[in-house]
Amino acid sequence: MSEDKAKDAVHKTPQTTPRYSATFDEYTNSEIRRAAATGIYDIRGAGSKRKLPHFDDLLFLGASVSRYPLEGYREKCGTDVILGTRFAKKPIHLKIPVTIAGMSFGSLSGPAKEALGRGATAAGTSTTTGDGGMTQEERGHSTTLVYQYLPSRYGMNPDDLRKADAIELVIGQGAKPGGGGMLLGQKITARVAKMRCLPEGIDQRSSCRHPDWTGPDDLEIKIAELREITDWEKPIYVKIGATRPYFDVALAVKAGADVVVLDGMQGGTAATQEVFIEHVGLPILAAIRPAVKALQDLGVYRNGKNSVQLIVSGGIRNGADVAKAIALGADAVAIGTAALIALGDNDPHLEAEYQKLGTTAGAYDDWHEGKDPAGITTQDPELMKRLDPIKAGHRLANYLAVMTMEAQVVARACGKSHLHNLEPEDLVALTIEASAMAQVPLAGTSWIPGVTKF
Repeated sequence: MSEDKAKDAVHKTPQTTPRYSATFDEYTNSEIRRAAATGIYDIRGAGSKRKLPHFDDLLFLGASVSRYPLEGYREKCGTDVILGTRFAKKPIHLKIPVTIAGMSFGSLSGPAKEALGRGATAAGTSTTTGDGGMTQEERGHSTTLVYQYLPSRYGMNPDDLRKADAIELVIGQGAKPGGGGMLLGQKITARVAKMRCLPEGIDQRSSCRHPDWTGPDDLEIKIAELREITDWEKPIYVKIGATRPYFDVALAVKAGADVVVLDGMQGGTAATQEVFIEHVGLPILAAIRPAVKALQDLGVYRNGKNSVQLIVSGGIRNGADVAKAIALGADAVAIGTAALIALGDNDPHLEAEYQKLGTTAGAYDDWHEGKDPAGITTQDPELMKRLDPIKAGHRLANYLAVMTMEAQVVARACGKSHLHNLEPEDLVALTIEASAMAQVPLAGTSWIPGVTKF
């Protein structure tokens, strides 16, 4: 071969496609460069974004020969749930087992809080105040309102406790178990500052633990105090982040909780450090079964009036998720991020404005900055005007109705006349990880890793 032909052959050799490291991928590299340039860690909302075992890794076993299904919409499938039967004089009776999780006024706008109340009321369920106190908008439009009692005590007063229909004593959240919340100064307006007794315009970080107790014995005292303030009328919830679910649920029950709220790491409308969101806590799929085991061991799992109800949250998106959570042992679920999307957050019609903020519709997570073009996670008066609370509340009610109907469709297909009749035996897992976490058989086998022999 001549020298010229040899050179041509070299030039025509196919080039190797560039390959990123699985460890140092594009996002990881960009975070290293950002940290090196700024010297600060990243803060965001929207919960964990990494791929985790979740409800999509489970499937229902519909009825066939061995079991028979219910006939379409001609045979009823109940959806109601009663919360707080253990000690409260006035338990809560909801039409559907999908509730709205706590999201604070300050983090959310006044119109967004009103929309949540309107949507929840129309669907026959409850909404929750979140940190920062009770607003007139939310109380006025919520038939059933749960008041969150957090370590910060922001906005807390006995009168509002008595106005609420239940009290949720927050120990931790799924996005940041063991950590406090953040609210930047640009969202602390005069109204927010007054409600929280804070200086206007100054960044705020909430406490990571309650100031007047250090363990389960003090938790029991605090629950008793809240019952005295409310004359034993209101159900007392205890909310925990999913970390050590068996022991934390057991201690909450022993301290006197009526309801336990268990929050997994896929949830998280509040802002915190990304390293916290992605590396602390458990997926909700891994937490439900140990929590149920704790309730069973203490004799309070679906045991009549002595029952302690379990609400789970963290990445609930549709009726199938609702049905799967209930089949694994939950009495109800709570939604946060999904509710904001239903109101209009991250909507593609605002793409041009998301682009100006350096992101895109569907990925916007800088809710703490107060620049949300949808008018939901902001205190900017001009941006807030964009959200019509009546229309947004109607969208939320529609979404809750669809979730409920989807859950009913699944339950009927499994031959169940009530969502609470769903059980682990109705489920199989598609992956070994999901099988071990949910403690249901790997599809096509009778094997549950760590429980049965292969």
